[in-house]
Amino acid sequence: MATRRVTFRLYPNKNQEEKLHYWRRLHKDLFNACLSQRKVEYERFGKSISYYDQQNTLPAFKECWYEYKELGSHALQATVKRVDFAYKRFFQKLGGKPRFKSARDYRGWTYPCKAGWKATTNGENGYLVLSNLGKIQMRGKARTWGMPTTCTIVWKQGKWYASITVDCQPVRETDTNSVGLDFGTYHAVACSDGAIIDNPRFLASTQDKVRKVSRKLSKKRAPNFKKKIKASKRWRKARKQVSQLQQKVARQRENWQHRVAAQIVSRNSMVATEKLNLKGMTAKAKNGKRKAQKTGLNRCLLDVGIGNILSLIKYKLDECQGVFVEVPTKQVAPSQTCPNCGHKQKKDLSERVHRCDCGCVLDRDVAAAQVMLKWALGTNVLNLGEESSTQIPTNCGGFRQLTSVRRQKPLPQPQAGSV
Repeated sequence: MATRRVTFRLYPNKNQEEKLHYWRRLHKDLFNACLSQRKVEYERFGKSISYYDQQNTLPAFKECWYEYKELGSHALQATVKRVDFAYKRFFQKLGGKPRFKSARDYRGWTYPCKAGWKATTNGENGYLVLSNLGKIQMRGKARTWGMPTTCTIVWKQGKWYASITVDCQPVRETDTNSVGLDFGTYHAVACSDGAIIDNPRFLASTQDKVRKVSRKLSKKRAPNFKKKIKASKRWRKARKQVSQLQQKVARQRENWQHRVAAQIVSRNSMVATEKLNLKGMTAKAKNGKRKAQKTGLNRCLLDVGIGNILSLIKYKLDECQGVFVEVPTKQVAPSQTCPNCGHKQKKDLSERVHRCDCGCVLDRDVAAAQVMLKWALGTNVLNLGEESSTQIPTNCGGFRQLTSVRRQKPLPQPQAGSV
């Protein structure tokens, strides 16, 4: 049984949309209140507030702020859990310090279990039923449908979405072939069989439009919260145009990545690629003469989205019981090794053709992909497939981890005059 996420577009009527916005602001205020409590208790009294402390105060909180009763206790607990999750990521140095959210930055809320909502669909279109709101039409299609578990309501780019996780048994067809992959910016993906997938450069094709609209945006009156200056309507309109262009690029890139990953997995049951340090590769450029070149290189690497392609290939291989192998780059040096004789020779980035004294002449990226494939086939593939270059954070405070911890009950408060 696997967990998959499906996103549906929601089409609420006018009254439902007004209530959805109202609920979103209520969840935003609860998030800020929990964050404020943690900051005040720690800075003034040196006391750390846990998730259980704040969760156990929700019943009394709803008695005082009665408008929160219609939101559901589980959804409120998920909002409180967001604060705890943000702090745990901060303490583990996986994210920045939690900040207060404004209404425009707070996107939505989550139903962490089956209470408070119901999806009446078989995976294609259907309706979403929310407690105290009613039935909302939704459109979308899931590749594999199963048992819905959680639901997240999201407000994004003037549209409402329902992101639903389902427990299902996905089935994907594949072949018995093996392939080595080399990722880059000149060629997005180079395969060991000689196939080359070019970089579509979605960001570069839209960059001129973004710059043109951004120049208009800079001439409008921007908001300044410290000086209590509100943004002009023209500034908001121009900012919306920039955001729409950026979202279009993101959707195009994600669609292309899914198609590339599905194409690779449908033809190969084993995929070998190098172990990349993507965080170091796309690190911010230091002060120097080549700062502009490094910034451009980082932009090209992020435009391809190598990390997301790798994650898509991994989970698609899991669906068809395939094997994913990561070759140690420092040990093997695929770009400097000849796939025919194994001789190592350093090359500049400008050398796009591999030439060896043994007579091997290949595209540089294709040669590197063949080196990785041969290294993977000559070793214990199953053991190597268990190694991953991506470190998944643990103990970050998810709801599944909370099931193993006994819920703490609040201690009874002493009555007035008691010792």
